[in-house]
Amino acid sequence: MSERPPAPGGLALVEALVNTVDLETGADRLDTPEGRAEFGVDERELADVRALRESLRAVCLAHAGHPPHRAVTPLGELLAGAPLYVAVDTRDGSAALAPAQDGPLLSRVAAAVAEALTAGTWLRLKACELPECHWAYYDRSPAGKGRWCSMSVCGARAKMRRYRAK
Repeated sequence: MSERPPAPGGLALVEALVNTVDLETGADRLDTPEGRAEFGVDERELADVRALRESLRAVCLAHAGHPPHRAVTPLGELLAGAPLYVAVDTRDGSAALAPAQDGPLLSRVAAAVAEALTAGTWLRLKACELPECHWAYYDRSPAGKGRWCSMSVCGARAKMRRYRAK
């Protein structure tokens, strides 16, 4: 739904995963083989992937100052099971957490979160405040106070609702 550019670095994966479902219509890209292939998952993993997606959405809502959209497994509990290792670059000695075992989705998400934490970008990944949307977006506003994934759609809807309520 958002016209915003994708999140930087590994957060693009997290943003894309959260945005696999359109809450307004119920359409879920993970229901299609193409959608699952985009994340390297198969049908057997769907329940776990959807639980991860909704935990990520709850965290994105928290980054925007909103309560969770529903009860979810805490993201920390899910990421605790992610196989990661510390990869050290032999050229410059820099280190980063990297997915182990051919990069299962959980490990790739955990590595993306770790990368965003060290880069200081994790808290800028937010979810739109409109309950029928909750689309993930990367807040590039100078003050980091963005509220909607799209000013022209969700922002306009919210402002119109406020105006009509008056």
